[in-house]
Amino acid sequence: MSLLKLANNQNHKTLVIWATDCAQRVLPYFEDIHVNDNRPRNAIEAGQAWIRGEISVHDVRQAAFAAHAAARDTNNQAAEYAARAAGQTASTVHVASHAGHAATYAAKAVFFSSDLGQAYPSAAKERQWQLEHLLDLEKAT
Repeated sequence: MSLLKLANNQNHKTLVIWATDCAQRVLPYFEDIHVNDNRPRNAIEAGQAWIRGEISVHDVRQAAFAAHAAARDTNNQAAEYAARAAGQTASTVHVASHAGHAATYAAKAVFFSSDLGQAYPSAAKERQWQLEHLLDLEKAT
């Protein structure tokens, strides 16, 4: 089964959890370069707060917009894609299908953070982790 097909069969909360986990793994690619910019972290934390019922969809969407602005403000591709993963994570709260985009951006962040000879294997390994993690989340729900 493909990763995105599996994702399409999950409930909304599971997808938000999965997206936040995917984005969290690549967040250092942004934060290591932009140490004083917490917009992507805030987007991930907003998604987590929504899961706990502590924040409205409107507030999470604002965090998503801010993370995407952070992505536009960087000139480093790995950092950009890490910020986009965080933005898509928060967007998953509003539209569940954004979870797949969060995972894809996370894999792109891994790709662009890797040495040229390891970019494809590293991204493939990340996609494999994403698949296995989603399967684990599916079993837990």
